[in-house]
Formats: sequence, structure tokens, C-alpha cells
Amino acid sequence: MPELPEVETIARSLREGNAGQPSILQYRILRVELRWPRTLVIPQLAVLSPVLKSRIIAGISRRGKFLVFDLDGITMLIHLRMSGDMLVRDWDSPIEKHNRLILWLRGEGGNCQLVFNDPRKFGRVWVTNQPAYLLDTLGPEPLEESLTPAVFHGMLTGRQRQLKPLLLDQTFLAGLGNIYTDEALHLAKLHPLRNAGGLSKQESTRLLSAIRKVLSEGIRRNGASIDWVYRGGEYQNHFRVYGREGQPCLMCGTIITRQLVGQRGTHICEKCQKHPGAY
Repeated sequence: MPELPEVETIARSLREGNAGQPSILQYRILRVELRWPRTLVIPQLAVLSPVLKSRIIAGISRRGKFLVFDLDGITMLIHLRMSGDMLVRDWDSPIEKHNRLILWLRGEGGNCQLVFNDPRKFGRVWVTNQPAYLLDTLGPEPLEESLTPAVFHGMLTGRQRQLKPLLLDQTFLAGLGNIYTDEALHLAKLHPLRNAGGLSKQESTRLLSAIRKVLSEGIRRNGASIDWVYRGGEYQNHFRVYGREGQPCLMCGTIITRQLVGQRGTHICEKCQKHPGAY
């Protein structure tokens, strides 16, 4: 699933242009085609095209794992889920099997398609003038300056949950998924089974610093390319533990293991990340 760095990379490429494709900011929507009805949450299918046609793409940003399109007075939210991606293609490009939503656009750089491609069909789209009902349920952004070490420690205090499931909870902290949670916990030298409420101020500060470091590095490297979803990133070449089961830890040489934590495959160095039972 695309996580914060991958979604940020997609938002940036659409906003600023990438690989010969211009920015689509200020492009006008001329035509709309939804090819998988379940992709759309709101509004009703019958009003989607009338609502979107002639709208200008005024802004493109990210909140958690959501892509946020400011469409001249309304908002289109796209959650990529397991396999979603956003592609800018030529105006007359053929429609492909996994294209779920296609917007035909016109702008200074010419005409093009903006395509939501989603092989596994889990991605969802909302078009609304009240995006807060979704976005306000999310926890704070990990990279926001307002999330100070003291605030983060206060968020953890009293939480009787294991660290990894809590960090994956989007209502607690927005944007982390399996990859960057594993990477951050290893960098912070914290076991994913640790009780979140039991972390000291020093440990919670170390964890917040690790989260920010791996996310910032992921963004700098355009995310991770580990299957057909993540295009063009290189962070996978710098993983500390994720996907390295059976390989030696880069810090101590201990073999990385893979365990299930909260029903999620989790990569751990048992020497660097001391098990809670050892405390």
C-alpha cells in the first residue's frame, strides 16, 4: 500500500510535473468517465460528471494517505489503498483494463488524461464540499512542527496498545504503514510489541525522531519501489529491516526475523529491538 512518502511523491509529481509531464495545476476538467462504480463513495454516480466538468485543478496536496485535489470550490479525495496509482497520460491514450476513473484535462501544456489506475479495486474516491468529515478523523501529520516530542509523549501516555498496531492506526498518527513503521521502530531500537504507554520520554522522543527520519528519507528518494504500485522510487535499496527476513541486521549482524504483529507481517532484529519480556 502506498504510504506517506509514496503519496507525497505522487502529489508532488502531479503538482510540479515529472518525467517530461507538465504540472496539471490550473488544468480544466473537460470529460469524466468512471469505469468501476464501487470506486466512488460520494456523490451518486449520476451527478459525478456534472459536478466535476469545467472545474479547475487549483491545488494538489496530501493528508495522511489521501490525495487532496482542490477543484475550484469542491474537493476530490483519493485513497489509493492497496494498489492505486495516479497517472498523467496523453489525451488519446487507450483505456486500459485497470483504469477506474479517467479525467480528460485541458491546460497550457496541452490536453491529457488524469487516470486513477487500481488493479485490486480497493481504492476509493470522494467528491465533496465537506472534506473535513473524513480528514478531521485522522491523527496529526508526523512531519508537522506542532507535533513536538512533548505532545507525542502525551499521545502515547496511557495507551495500553502495542506500538506497531498503534502507529498503524490512522486516527492516532496519519500516514504510516507497514514499511515505514518497521523501519522507524528498528531505527528507534524499540520492539513492535512494546506497550506504547510504557515508553519513557527519552524513548518516545527517539521514536518520533526515527519516524521523521525514515519518512523524510523516503520522500527524498521518491518512495519505495517494491511492486508495480510504487513507481520510480529507490528507498527499497536502503531498507533496514523491511523485506530483509533471513538477512543480517545492518547494525549488529543478527538475522532479521518476520513475525505477525496485529495480523501484519513485521520485520524485527531481536538484538537491536529488545523484546518486552526482556525489560
